[in-house]
Amino acid sequence: MRRLCATVLIFEAIVIGLAIPVAITIEHEPRLWAGVAGGVLAGIAVLLAAVVGRPGQGWTLAVGSVLQLGIIAAGLVVPAMYALGAVFAALWAVAIWLGLRYREAPRP
Repeated sequence: MRRLCATVLIFEAIVIGLAIPVAITIEHEPRLWAGVAGGVLAGIAVLLAAVVGRPGQGWTLAVGSVLQLGIIAAGLVVPAMYALGAVFAALWAVAIWLGLRYREAPRP
């Protein structure tokens, strides 16, 4: 689970970073606002990727799930983030599901 969830979060941080110039040039958002909002979302994703799946860090799955909602909400500024956020939320859910399934699988 750790590797799958961390991979989703890292790629999500990259997409968020790439959405900042789109928000500035195409959507005409103020540079400071777009940079801070995108930077905070990307920073949270990177920090979560560093600790997700470690023992005693189960809270990261809940925070990561809330982050997925924040990414989808970024569609208010950059409409493409609605679709991208939904894709990443689906990947996040599948990563958690596969991780839990693997954890419960019988060992030979």
